[in-house]
Amino acid sequence: MSEKAQPTVNGPEEDGPVLCKQARVDESDKLSTLNFDSPTALFESLISPIKVETFFKEFWEQKPLLIQRDNPSLATYYQSLFRFSDLKRLCLQGLYYGKDVNVCRCINGKKKVLNKNGKVHFLQLRKDFDQKRATIQFHQPQRFKNEFWRIQEKLESYFGSLVGSNVYMTPAGSQGLPPHYDDVEVFILQLEGEKHWRLYSPTVPLAREYSVEPEARIGTPTHDFILKPGDLLYFPRGTIHQAETPSGLTHSTHVTISTYQNNSWGDFLLDSISALVFDIAKEDVALRTGIPRRMLMQVETPTAAKRKVSGFLRTLADQLEDRKGLLPSDMKKDFVMCRLPPYFLENGTDLLEPAEKFPTLDSTIRLQFRDHVVLTIGPDENQSDEAPQMMAYIYHSLKNLRQAHMMGKDEETQLYGLRFPLSHMDALKQIWSGSAVPIKDLKLHTDEEKSNLAISLWTECLIQVF
Repeated sequence: MSEKAQPTVNGPEEDGPVLCKQARVDESDKLSTLNFDSPTALFESLISPIKVETFFKEFWEQKPLLIQRDNPSLATYYQSLFRFSDLKRLCLQGLYYGKDVNVCRCINGKKKVLNKNGKVHFLQLRKDFDQKRATIQFHQPQRFKNEFWRIQEKLESYFGSLVGSNVYMTPAGSQGLPPHYDDVEVFILQLEGEKHWRLYSPTVPLAREYSVEPEARIGTPTHDFILKPGDLLYFPRGTIHQAETPSGLTHSTHVTISTYQNNSWGDFLLDSISALVFDIAKEDVALRTGIPRRMLMQVETPTAAKRKVSGFLRTLADQLEDRKGLLPSDMKKDFVMCRLPPYFLENGTDLLEPAEKFPTLDSTIRLQFRDHVVLTIGPDENQSDEAPQMMAYIYHSLKNLRQAHMMGKDEETQLYGLRFPLSHMDALKQIWSGSAVPIKDLKLHTDEEKSNLAISLWTECLIQVF
């Protein structure tokens, strides 16, 4: 697609293919800061002055967006998030190579890792940075810096997907990574210095995996520009990119905020179809009949078998239209289990305890932390017989460990939640609506059930009590 390019701060208007819009903030524009009033407000302020509707209509998963805040007063738009000088203090907290910090440099189109073993010492990092011209990658800073925790917690609520981040510090005249593409939607925030970026047409649009691309394959850049402090760059997964700090200038510091990894329709289908088949097979004897003898021993699936599978898929599609929804998927559980907890420090504490007021039958309650709660239905996970009953589940991220965020599933990661009989689902939906509900008005048969439900939610810090 060709159209007239937007005026840039680096030169006159040009004609040519445009996949990257440049939004210039004039001197007369009012200084905008990040707004934490809500997840939507934060994202709006992050990409200001571009409107959210414009972003998702024209750029999201389609083409890059470049916002250049060409105004000295806006150079600190994101700068408070991280400075190179912060690294010295963070090293004193106990950082380790590979887990928390990577040291690398791009040499002849290849990434060379310069990590040492064990604990990171700032003086060694500084030596590699100054003498070896190495890039320092600080991995998932939201585990250590409250500003990133606050931003990414809001963005995870906004996108409904995990949000990770990495800080890159690159000395002048150096490049840390070779040309590559990622499997995530990427937002680059330039914090210090300048970075020279080149973007190339995707070889795999909306890629599902990371890949390094050789220079000979990627062709000429579609976009070539300099990011300065306060600037933002967005590009979809699969966009090939490389960046270097220009010579003769100070070092560059930028943060990459990423989201939507393994969050496609394909991922959703892979995750949910098996549960749908299991459910419908209880009702449809055709799905319970055996496959042909020795079929698994053949190199290729027979044509007749493929036709049979096609017919089953059409049956599943037809039956899905008449059902209330798909059974809960592991994607839901993984998201709520692995995401950041709410940002508590704005209330002066990083601990969460039940409200002082205890719920009684005469109390009114309201759900809190709704963005961090998932209400769903699933088989009884504690039942071991052949026909488990369906139960109502509430999963939440209130007790998740910030230190474990985006570090993989390990012993520190677990799923928090409550399990209720399916008969409680209507009452849970009343609370889920977010409106204040008198406990005595909950749609349950007995006062005891109503009180026990409220007490269970109160114990998990999920409700306010009036």
